Amino acid sequence: MKHITFYLDFISPYAYLAFEQLPVALMGHSYSVTYKPILFAALLKQHGQLGPAEIAPKRDWTYRQVLWLAHSQGVDLRLPASHPFNPLALLRLAVACEAQGAPNRYVCETLFRHVWQGGLEATDPARLAALMAQLTPARGVNSDEVKAQLKAHTDEALQLGVFGVPTLVVDDKLFWGLDALPMLQAYLSGDPWFDRQWDTVASVAQGIRR
Repeated sequence: MKHITFYLDFISPYAYLAFEQLPVALMGHSYSVTYKPILFAALLKQHGQLGPAEIAPKRDWTYRQVLWLAHSQGVDLRLPASHPFNPLALLRLAVACEAQGAPNRYVCETLFRHVWQGGLEATDPARLAALMAQLTPARGVNSDEVKAQLKAHTDEALQLGVFGVPTLVVDDKLFWGLDALPMLQAYLSGDPWFDRQWDTVASVAQGIRR
């Protein structure tokens, strides 16, 4: 059985779609999953990038594409009333629901659907209070322990080379994005391509730096 670590941030519609599609994409395979919330903004800062919703033309395309992808995959998705937003309250709530800071699938599903179904404000105080009541976290969401675990998850992801969400890690291999699910499926199936080609990219010289 292979173990998958799924690094996610509830701010990402691609992470939501990958979360919904994972059981379908990997049907027939024996695997386990650990879900680890991380702060996507920290990845962007580390790598000197803007998020897709911070670049005006890319923002419009991103929303159109995720709406189309959801439509084509039969996934219920409505854009939140405002985006991007500060996801810390949702991330900390997820971490607070499990002793090691790795929420189960029900918790992640509840939080993803809170953001990406209904078209409402993800950080509305009344809605956040209802989420707290539904999920009943065992620890204070703003406790030092929970904050430290979220930071540890994010630092761990950065050390592994994670640069975006969703990223799924199996063995020493990182699979980034919703469109990496078929590639992940092939790896779990034992496709020999991975033995022949995975490491060849390291031999490509960087021809220019900006």
